[in-house]
Amino acid sequence: MNLELRHLRVVCAIAETGSVTKAASMLGLAQPALTAQLQRIERALGGPLFDRDRRGARPTALGELVLDRARVLLPAMKGLQDEAARLAGAADPPSRYRFGGVNSPILGRLVHRLAAEQPDVRITTYASWSVDELAQLVAGGRLDFALTGVCGDAAPSAEFGLSWREVAVDPIFVLLPQTHPLAGRDEVRLVDLRREQWVAAPGEGCFGDCFAAACARAGFTPRKVYETDVRGCVDLVDAGAAVGLCQATFRPVAGLVTRRLAGTPLRWRLLLGWHPDAPAARVAETVLETAVAAYTDALAPHPDYLAWLLGHPDFGAQVTVADGVRTA
Repeated sequence: MNLELRHLRVVCAIAETGSVTKAASMLGLAQPALTAQLQRIERALGGPLFDRDRRGARPTALGELVLDRARVLLPAMKGLQDEAARLAGAADPPSRYRFGGVNSPILGRLVHRLAAEQPDVRITTYASWSVDELAQLVAGGRLDFALTGVCGDAAPSAEFGLSWREVAVDPIFVLLPQTHPLAGRDEVRLVDLRREQWVAAPGEGCFGDCFAAACARAGFTPRKVYETDVRGCVDLVDAGAAVGLCQATFRPVAGLVTRRLAGTPLRWRLLLGWHPDAPAARVAETVLETAVAAYTDALAPHPDYLAWLLGHPDFGAQVTVADGVRTA
């Protein structure tokens, strides 16, 4: 592993708080994730950076050396970035946008909006089923932004040092053929689907575990779950071989219907991620607002869901110009 500035920030945070647990809280990370990251940093540097016991974490001699260098390097790098941004004309619009997406329901609309607003900007996209792959590409400077989702209160891995913001939060819907006995209902209880076979797209992170837990709370264990691409999911549901779980903004398909799960046992948080030290960070808020507008565009074909959102303010878009941005 090559040492990066984000690793030095971790070491400084632990020294400043005197505790890995407190540093994890300050950095917005899970304590096990930060501990694992510290261990990787120590392996890269050849020895322990902190003596840790019940009283906290105290720098070793090697740790003091690293801290001395970090306290010089981090401010110097920040100054370099600020000066470079000013010299390059940070207020000027970017010349390109590079997006990666994991089964994103708004990527197409986001690209359309940006292309209409900035016709001279070059926009490229990259698809992957792996959130970690996209995060690594963003951290390595090969992508500017990643669009992905997480289940419930989960968060993407902190390993790559990205900033993540919520675009929207939606309940998970079920995808049924129009001929299904439950297709006429406005919402469907998860337990009423206990005898069904299921289908899901890959690349959903912890969603499989969240789904299994929701089924357990409803009193059953799901039967066979097929895994295939989105088109394959649609075909299996259309053939009556399975029912599927889908996002609330899933585009209507002839012969199929989407229905809310009663009690919203599963939630999906749509996220936009970027690296805070990358040039893309200076336009991140603008891209975030455009992503929210793209999400709003995606709601247009779903008037029933729009009406439901009016009574459920915890769901829907999570960014407004007036209220600011809520951190994921």
